[in-house]
Amino acid sequence: MPQPQSSEEAEKPPLRVGMVGYAFMGAAHSQGWRTVGRVFDLPRRPVLAAICGRDGAAVRAAAVRHGWAAAETDWRALIARDDIDLVDICTPGDSHAEIALAALAAGKHVLCEKPLANTVEEAETMTRAAEEAEARGLLAMVGFNYRRVPATALARSMVAEGRLGTLRHVRVTYLQDWLVDPEFPLTWRLRKEIAGSGALGDLGAHIIDLAQYLAGEQLAGVSALTETFVRERPLPVGATSGLSGGAAAGGGAVTVDDAALFTGRFAGSGALASFEATRFATGRKNALRIELNGERGSLAFDLERLNELTYHDGTEPGTHAGFRRILVTEPDHPYLDAWWPPGHGLGYEHTFVHQARDLVHAVADGRRPVPSFADGLQVQRVLAAVEESAAKNSVYTPIAV
Repeated sequence: MPQPQSSEEAEKPPLRVGMVGYAFMGAAHSQGWRTVGRVFDLPRRPVLAAICGRDGAAVRAAAVRHGWAAAETDWRALIARDDIDLVDICTPGDSHAEIALAALAAGKHVLCEKPLANTVEEAETMTRAAEEAEARGLLAMVGFNYRRVPATALARSMVAEGRLGTLRHVRVTYLQDWLVDPEFPLTWRLRKEIAGSGALGDLGAHIIDLAQYLAGEQLAGVSALTETFVRERPLPVGATSGLSGGAAAGGGAVTVDDAALFTGRFAGSGALASFEATRFATGRKNALRIELNGERGSLAFDLERLNELTYHDGTEPGTHAGFRRILVTEPDHPYLDAWWPPGHGLGYEHTFVHQARDLVHAVADGRRPVPSFADGLQVQRVLAAVEESAAKNSVYTPIAV
Protein backbone atom coordinates (compact mmCIF):
# COMPACT_ATOMS: atom_id res chain seq x y z
CA MET A 1 0.00 0.00 0.00
CA PRO A 2 1.12 3.66 -0.37
CA GLN A 3 4.02 4.66 1.89
CA PRO A 4 3.98 7.72 4.18
CA GLN A 5 5.30 10.95 2.63
CA SER A 6 7.54 13.54 4.23
CA SER A 7 5.85 16.77 5.34
CA GLU A 8 7.60 18.68 2.54
CA GLU A 9 6.44 16.16 -0.05
CA ALA A 10 2.90 16.10 1.35
CA GLU A 11 2.61 19.87 0.90
CA LYS A 12 3.03 19.58 -2.86
CA PRO A 13 -0.20 19.50 -4.88
CA PRO A 14 -1.03 15.88 -5.71
CA LEU A 15 -1.28 14.40 -9.19
CA ARG A 16 -3.70 11.53 -8.62
CA VAL A 17 -3.18 8.72 -11.13
CA GLY A 18 -5.62 6.05 -12.21
CA MET A 19 -4.29 3.18 -14.32
CA VAL A 20 -6.21 0.87 -16.64
CA GLY A 21 -4.35 -2.43 -17.03
CA TYR A 22 -2.12 -4.30 -14.60
CA ALA A 23 -0.09 -6.87 -16.55
CA PHE A 24 3.44 -6.35 -17.98
CA MET A 25 3.05 -2.67 -18.91
CA GLY A 26 0.89 -1.97 -15.90
CA ALA A 27 3.63 -3.28 -13.64
CA ALA A 28 6.27 -1.21 -15.46
CA HIS A 29 4.19 1.98 -15.27
CA SER A 30 3.41 1.29 -11.59
CA GLN A 31 7.15 1.10 -10.92
CA GLY A 32 7.56 4.49 -12.59
CA TRP A 33 4.78 6.22 -10.67
CA ARG A 34 5.77 4.61 -7.36
CA THR A 35 9.43 5.58 -7.67
CA VAL A 36 9.57 8.93 -9.45
CA GLY A 37 8.77 11.13 -6.45
CA ARG A 38 11.40 9.38 -4.35
CA VAL A 39 14.15 10.11 -6.88
CA PHE A 40 13.32 13.44 -8.52
CA ASP A 41 12.28 16.74 -6.97
CA LEU A 42 8.89 17.17 -8.62
CA PRO A 43 6.48 20.12 -8.70
CA ARG A 44 3.55 17.78 -7.98
CA ARG A 45 3.28 14.65 -5.88
CA PRO A 46 2.18 11.51 -7.80
CA VAL A 47 -0.47 9.52 -5.94
CA LEU A 48 -1.34 5.97 -7.00
CA ALA A 49 -5.08 6.42 -6.53
CA ALA A 50 -6.65 3.45 -8.32
CA ILE A 51 -5.87 0.63 -10.73
CA CYS A 52 -8.37 -1.13 -12.98
CA GLY A 53 -8.72 -4.58 -14.54
CA ARG A 54 -11.56 -6.94 -15.44
CA ASP A 55 -10.52 -9.75 -13.08
CA GLY A 56 -11.46 -8.52 -9.62
CA ALA A 57 -9.21 -10.83 -7.62
CA ALA A 58 -6.23 -10.27 -9.91
CA VAL A 59 -6.54 -6.49 -9.97
CA ARG A 60 -6.92 -6.31 -6.19
CA ALA A 61 -3.76 -8.39 -5.83
CA ALA A 62 -1.99 -6.08 -8.30
CA ALA A 63 -3.11 -3.05 -6.28
CA VAL A 64 -1.51 -4.46 -3.14
CA ARG A 65 1.64 -5.59 -4.94
CA HIS A 66 2.25 -2.31 -6.77
CA GLY A 67 1.05 0.16 -4.15
CA TRP A 68 -2.30 1.38 -5.51
CA ALA A 69 -4.82 2.66 -2.97
CA ALA A 70 -7.91 1.19 -4.66
CA ALA A 71 -8.99 -1.23 -7.38
CA GLU A 72 -11.77 -1.07 -9.97
CA THR A 73 -13.09 -3.65 -12.45
CA ASP A 74 -14.67 -1.17 -14.90
CA TRP A 75 -12.55 1.53 -16.53
CA ARG A 76 -15.61 3.77 -16.78
CA ALA A 77 -15.92 3.71 -12.99
CA LEU A 78 -12.24 4.59 -12.67
CA ILE A 79 -12.60 7.58 -15.01
CA ALA A 80 -15.68 8.75 -13.11
CA ARG A 81 -13.82 8.90 -9.79
CA ASP A 82 -13.28 12.37 -8.33
CA ASP A 83 -9.88 11.38 -6.95
CA ILE A 84 -8.31 10.84 -10.40
CA ASP A 85 -6.45 13.62 -12.26
CA LEU A 86 -4.63 11.51 -14.87
CA VAL A 87 -5.57 8.25 -16.58
CA ASP A 88 -2.71 5.93 -17.58
CA ILE A 89 -3.79 3.46 -20.29
CA CYS A 90 -1.87 0.16 -20.35
CA THR A 91 -4.40 -1.99 -22.21
CA PRO A 92 -4.30 -3.71 -25.63
CA GLY A 93 -4.62 -1.36 -28.57
CA ASP A 94 -8.27 -2.06 -29.36
CA SER A 95 -9.38 -0.11 -26.26
CA HIS A 96 -6.94 2.82 -26.38
CA ALA A 97 -9.18 5.18 -28.32
CA GLU A 98 -12.36 4.57 -26.31
CA ILE A 99 -10.65 4.96 -22.95
CA ALA A 100 -8.55 7.99 -23.95
CA LEU A 101 -11.50 9.85 -25.47
CA ALA A 102 -13.65 9.19 -22.41
CA ALA A 103 -10.88 10.27 -20.04
CA LEU A 104 -10.26 13.55 -21.87
CA ALA A 105 -14.01 14.23 -22.00
CA ALA A 106 -14.15 13.63 -18.24
CA GLY A 107 -11.46 16.26 -17.62
CA LYS A 108 -8.49 13.97 -17.04
CA HIS A 109 -4.94 14.13 -18.38
CA VAL A 110 -3.97 10.99 -20.34
CA LEU A 111 -0.89 8.82 -20.75
CA CYS A 112 -1.45 6.12 -23.39
CA GLU A 113 0.88 3.23 -24.16
CA LYS A 114 2.18 2.80 -27.69
CA PRO A 115 1.14 2.29 -30.39
CA LEU A 116 -1.40 5.06 -29.93
CA ALA A 117 -4.21 3.14 -31.62
CA ASN A 118 -4.92 0.24 -33.96
CA THR A 119 -5.75 2.40 -36.98
CA VAL A 120 -4.87 5.80 -38.41
CA GLU A 121 -8.51 6.83 -38.14
CA GLU A 122 -8.58 6.10 -34.40
CA ALA A 123 -5.28 7.91 -33.90
CA GLU A 124 -6.57 10.96 -35.81
CA THR A 125 -9.67 11.07 -33.62
CA MET A 126 -7.57 10.80 -30.47
CA THR A 127 -5.21 13.53 -31.64
CA ARG A 128 -8.08 15.92 -32.44
CA ALA A 129 -9.57 15.26 -29.02
CA ALA A 130 -6.20 15.86 -27.36
CA GLU A 131 -5.74 19.17 -29.17
CA GLU A 132 -9.24 20.31 -28.19
CA ALA A 133 -8.67 19.20 -24.59
CA GLU A 134 -5.38 21.10 -24.45
CA ALA A 135 -7.36 24.32 -24.75
CA ARG A 136 -9.07 23.28 -21.48
CA GLY A 137 -5.73 22.66 -19.77
CA LEU A 138 -5.71 18.88 -20.29
CA LEU A 139 -2.61 17.14 -21.62
CA ALA A 140 -2.06 13.85 -23.43
CA MET A 141 1.14 11.88 -24.00
CA VAL A 142 1.97 8.58 -25.71
CA GLY A 143 4.39 6.23 -23.96
CA PHE A 144 7.47 5.64 -26.10
CA ASN A 145 9.73 4.83 -23.16
CA TYR A 146 12.94 4.24 -25.15
CA ARG A 147 13.23 7.99 -25.61
CA ARG A 148 13.86 8.06 -21.85
CA VAL A 149 17.01 5.94 -21.83
CA PRO A 150 19.75 8.42 -20.83
CA ALA A 151 21.95 7.20 -23.71
CA THR A 152 19.26 7.79 -26.36
CA ALA A 153 18.46 11.21 -24.88
CA LEU A 154 22.17 12.04 -25.07
CA ALA A 155 22.29 10.78 -28.67
CA ARG A 156 19.41 13.08 -29.57
CA SER A 157 21.23 16.10 -28.12
CA MET A 158 24.39 15.20 -30.03
CA VAL A 159 22.51 14.94 -33.32
CA ALA A 160 20.76 18.25 -32.61
CA GLU A 161 24.14 19.87 -31.90
CA GLY A 162 25.31 18.84 -35.38
CA ARG A 163 27.88 16.28 -34.24
CA LEU A 164 26.94 13.99 -37.14
CA GLY A 165 26.34 16.68 -39.75
CA THR A 166 23.82 15.82 -42.45
CA LEU A 167 22.43 12.32 -41.94
CA ARG A 168 23.06 9.69 -44.61
CA HIS A 169 21.87 6.42 -43.05
CA VAL A 170 19.72 5.24 -40.16
CA ARG A 171 19.45 1.49 -39.54
CA VAL A 172 17.39 -0.08 -36.79
CA THR A 173 16.63 -3.64 -35.69
CA TYR A 174 14.40 -4.92 -32.92
CA LEU A 175 14.70 -8.68 -32.48
CA GLN A 176 12.86 -11.05 -30.13
CA ASP A 177 12.27 -14.81 -30.20
CA TRP A 178 9.30 -15.53 -27.95
CA LEU A 179 7.15 -16.87 -30.80
CA VAL A 180 9.65 -19.35 -32.25
CA ASP A 181 7.83 -22.31 -30.65
CA PRO A 182 4.82 -23.13 -32.89
CA GLU A 183 2.99 -24.43 -29.82
CA PHE A 184 3.03 -21.03 -28.14
CA PRO A 185 -0.68 -20.21 -27.65
CA LEU A 186 -2.78 -17.71 -29.57
CA THR A 187 -2.63 -14.77 -27.17
CA TRP A 188 -4.22 -11.38 -27.81
CA ARG A 189 -1.00 -10.08 -29.36
CA LEU A 190 -1.55 -12.49 -32.27
CA ARG A 191 -5.08 -11.33 -33.07
CA LYS A 192 -5.43 -8.31 -35.34
CA GLU A 193 -8.81 -7.25 -33.97
CA ILE A 194 -7.16 -6.71 -30.56
CA ALA A 195 -3.51 -5.92 -31.26
CA GLY A 196 -3.86 -4.13 -34.60
CA SER A 197 -0.69 -5.74 -35.96
CA GLY A 198 2.05 -8.07 -34.78
CA ALA A 199 5.77 -7.41 -34.59
CA LEU A 200 5.14 -4.31 -36.69
CA GLY A 201 2.99 -2.53 -34.11
CA ASP A 202 4.57 -4.06 -31.04
CA LEU A 203 8.24 -3.59 -31.94
CA GLY A 204 8.13 -1.55 -35.14
CA ALA A 205 6.31 1.31 -33.44
CA HIS A 206 9.20 1.64 -30.99
CA ILE A 207 11.92 1.75 -33.63
CA ILE A 208 9.99 4.08 -35.95
CA ASP A 209 9.55 6.55 -33.11
CA LEU A 210 13.13 6.16 -31.89
CA ALA A 211 14.56 6.65 -35.40
CA GLN A 212 12.48 9.78 -36.03
CA TYR A 213 13.25 11.13 -32.55
CA LEU A 214 17.01 10.68 -32.89
CA ALA A 215 17.11 11.94 -36.46
CA GLY A 216 14.89 14.92 -35.65
CA GLU A 217 13.04 14.21 -38.89
CA GLN A 218 10.00 12.30 -40.11
CA LEU A 219 9.94 9.47 -42.61
CA ALA A 220 8.60 10.48 -46.02
CA GLY A 221 7.90 7.01 -47.45
CA VAL A 222 8.55 3.29 -47.01
CA SER A 223 8.86 0.04 -48.95
CA ALA A 224 8.05 -3.09 -46.96
CA LEU A 225 7.74 -6.85 -46.62
CA THR A 226 5.97 -8.70 -43.80
CA GLU A 227 5.58 -12.40 -43.05
CA THR A 228 3.58 -14.66 -40.75
CA PHE A 229 5.66 -17.80 -40.24
CA VAL A 230 3.24 -19.76 -38.04
CA ARG A 231 -0.30 -19.22 -39.24
CA GLU A 232 -2.20 -21.34 -36.71
CA ARG A 233 -1.61 -21.74 -32.99
CA PRO A 234 -3.30 -23.59 -30.13
CA LEU A 235 -5.87 -21.68 -28.15
CA PRO A 236 -4.90 -20.53 -24.66
CA VAL A 237 -5.95 -22.80 -21.82
CA GLY A 238 -9.59 -22.18 -21.03
CA ALA A 239 -10.37 -20.39 -24.31
CA THR A 240 -13.67 -21.57 -25.76
CA SER A 241 -14.74 -18.85 -28.18
CA GLY A 242 -14.55 -19.57 -31.90
CA LEU A 243 -11.95 -17.60 -33.83
CA SER A 244 -12.19 -16.65 -37.48
CA GLY A 245 -9.68 -17.53 -40.13
CA GLY A 246 -10.24 -21.21 -40.91
CA ALA A 247 -8.22 -22.57 -38.01
CA ALA A 248 -8.04 -26.26 -37.28
CA ALA A 249 -10.04 -27.73 -34.40
CA GLY A 250 -8.49 -26.75 -31.08
CA GLY A 251 -6.51 -23.94 -32.66
CA GLY A 252 -6.91 -20.44 -34.03
CA ALA A 253 -5.61 -18.42 -36.94
CA VAL A 254 -2.78 -15.95 -36.41
CA THR A 255 -4.00 -12.75 -38.05
CA VAL A 256 -0.97 -10.50 -37.57
CA ASP A 257 2.59 -10.40 -38.89
CA ASP A 258 5.44 -12.25 -37.21
CA ALA A 259 8.12 -10.09 -38.84
CA ALA A 260 8.38 -6.82 -40.76
CA LEU A 261 11.25 -5.60 -42.92
CA PHE A 262 11.15 -2.17 -44.53
CA THR A 263 13.20 0.66 -45.90
CA GLY A 264 12.45 4.36 -45.89
CA ARG A 265 13.69 7.85 -46.60
CA PHE A 266 13.74 10.82 -44.24
CA ALA A 267 11.97 13.94 -45.46
CA GLY A 268 14.57 16.58 -44.56
CA SER A 269 18.03 15.16 -45.12
CA GLY A 270 16.99 12.47 -47.58
CA ALA A 271 18.81 9.93 -45.40
CA LEU A 272 18.08 6.28 -46.17
CA ALA A 273 16.68 4.11 -43.38
CA SER A 274 16.25 0.38 -42.84
CA PHE A 275 14.09 -1.31 -40.21
CA GLU A 276 13.65 -4.91 -39.06
CA ALA A 277 11.18 -6.03 -36.41
CA THR A 278 10.67 -9.70 -35.63
CA ARG A 279 9.57 -12.04 -32.87
CA PHE A 280 11.29 -14.99 -34.63
CA ALA A 281 14.99 -14.15 -34.17
CA THR A 282 16.02 -17.30 -32.30
CA GLY A 283 18.24 -16.43 -29.35
CA ARG A 284 17.39 -12.72 -29.31
CA LYS A 285 15.33 -11.69 -26.29
CA ASN A 286 14.93 -7.92 -26.54
CA ALA A 287 17.65 -6.82 -28.93
CA LEU A 288 17.07 -3.25 -30.11
CA ARG A 289 19.94 -1.55 -31.94
CA ILE A 290 20.09 1.73 -33.86
CA GLU A 291 22.94 3.36 -35.77
CA LEU A 292 23.02 6.77 -37.41
CA ASN A 293 25.69 7.71 -39.96
CA GLY A 294 26.23 11.32 -40.96
CA GLU A 295 28.72 13.29 -43.01
CA ARG A 296 30.72 14.19 -39.89
CA GLY A 297 30.25 11.23 -37.58
CA SER A 298 28.23 8.23 -36.41
CA LEU A 299 26.32 7.15 -33.30
CA ALA A 300 25.14 3.69 -32.24
CA PHE A 301 22.99 2.46 -29.35
CA ASP A 302 22.32 -1.11 -28.23
CA LEU A 303 19.55 -1.72 -25.67
CA GLU A 304 21.47 -4.71 -24.30
CA ARG A 305 24.19 -2.19 -23.32
CA LEU A 306 21.79 0.58 -22.42
CA ASN A 307 24.23 2.61 -20.31
CA GLU A 308 26.53 3.06 -23.30
CA LEU A 309 26.62 5.04 -26.51
CA THR A 310 29.13 4.42 -29.30
CA TYR A 311 30.37 7.50 -31.14
CA HIS A 312 32.74 8.10 -34.03
CA ASP A 313 33.94 11.64 -34.73
CA GLY A 314 34.66 11.67 -38.45
CA THR A 315 36.47 15.00 -38.21
CA GLU A 316 39.38 13.56 -36.21
CA PRO A 317 42.64 12.59 -37.96
CA GLY A 318 42.48 9.06 -39.30
CA THR A 319 45.65 8.10 -37.42
CA HIS A 320 43.76 7.88 -34.15
CA ALA A 321 40.08 8.11 -35.10
CA GLY A 322 37.60 5.31 -34.42
CA PHE A 323 34.45 4.40 -32.57
CA ARG A 324 34.66 5.05 -28.85
CA ARG A 325 32.43 4.09 -25.95
CA ILE A 326 30.66 6.81 -23.97
CA LEU A 327 29.61 5.49 -20.57
CA VAL A 328 26.38 7.39 -19.99
CA THR A 329 26.37 7.58 -16.19
CA GLU A 330 27.67 11.09 -15.49
CA PRO A 331 25.50 13.51 -13.49
CA ASP A 332 25.40 15.95 -16.42
CA HIS A 333 24.01 13.26 -18.73
CA PRO A 334 20.19 13.27 -19.19
CA TYR A 335 18.21 12.26 -16.07
CA LEU A 336 21.29 11.08 -14.15
CA ASP A 337 21.77 13.94 -11.71
CA ALA A 338 19.17 12.30 -9.45
CA TRP A 339 20.56 8.76 -9.53
CA TRP A 340 23.81 7.02 -8.53
CA PRO A 341 27.52 7.95 -8.73
CA PRO A 342 29.19 7.65 -12.15
CA GLY A 343 29.61 4.06 -13.35
CA HIS A 344 26.54 2.77 -11.51
CA GLY A 345 24.22 1.91 -14.37
CA LEU A 346 20.45 2.08 -14.72
CA GLY A 347 18.03 -0.48 -16.19
CA TYR A 348 14.91 -0.89 -18.31
CA GLU A 349 12.52 0.03 -15.50
CA HIS A 350 14.12 3.45 -15.08
CA THR A 351 12.75 4.55 -18.46
CA PHE A 352 9.29 4.52 -16.92
CA VAL A 353 10.47 6.56 -13.95
CA HIS A 354 11.84 9.15 -16.39
CA GLN A 355 8.62 9.04 -18.40
CA ALA A 356 6.62 9.83 -15.26
CA ARG A 357 9.06 12.62 -14.37
CA ASP A 358 8.68 14.31 -17.73
CA LEU A 359 4.89 14.03 -17.68
CA VAL A 360 4.59 15.44 -14.14
CA HIS A 361 6.68 18.46 -15.14
CA ALA A 362 4.61 18.98 -18.31
CA VAL A 363 1.36 18.87 -16.34
CA ALA A 364 2.71 21.27 -13.71
CA ASP A 365 3.97 23.67 -16.40
CA GLY A 366 0.84 23.40 -18.53
CA ARG A 367 2.83 22.57 -21.66
CA ARG A 368 2.29 19.86 -24.25
CA PRO A 369 4.23 16.70 -23.27
CA VAL A 370 6.51 14.92 -25.71
CA PRO A 371 5.82 12.59 -27.40
CA SER A 372 2.33 13.96 -27.89
CA PHE A 373 -0.67 12.23 -29.46
CA ALA A 374 0.33 14.01 -32.68
CA ASP A 375 3.68 12.21 -32.50
CA GLY A 376 1.85 8.93 -31.93
CA LEU A 377 -0.34 9.67 -34.97
CA GLN A 378 2.77 10.16 -37.13
CA VAL A 379 4.04 6.71 -36.08
CA GLN A 380 0.61 5.24 -36.80
CA ARG A 381 0.74 6.66 -40.32
CA VAL A 382 4.13 5.02 -40.89
CA LEU A 383 2.78 1.69 -39.59
CA ALA A 384 -0.15 1.94 -42.00
CA ALA A 385 2.16 2.78 -44.89
CA VAL A 386 4.30 -0.28 -44.07
CA GLU A 387 1.23 -2.52 -44.11
CA GLU A 388 0.03 -1.02 -47.38
CA SER A 389 3.45 -1.41 -49.00
CA ALA A 390 3.81 -5.00 -47.76
CA ALA A 391 0.42 -5.89 -49.24
CA LYS A 392 1.50 -4.51 -52.62
CA ASN A 393 4.88 -6.26 -52.44
CA SER A 394 3.43 -9.65 -51.48
CA VAL A 395 4.44 -11.25 -54.79
CA TYR A 396 8.18 -11.65 -55.39
CA THR A 397 9.77 -10.85 -58.72
CA PRO A 398 11.77 -13.97 -59.70
CA ILE A 399 15.50 -13.55 -60.26
CA ALA A 400 16.73 -15.12 -63.49
CA VAL A 401 19.46 -17.75 -63.19
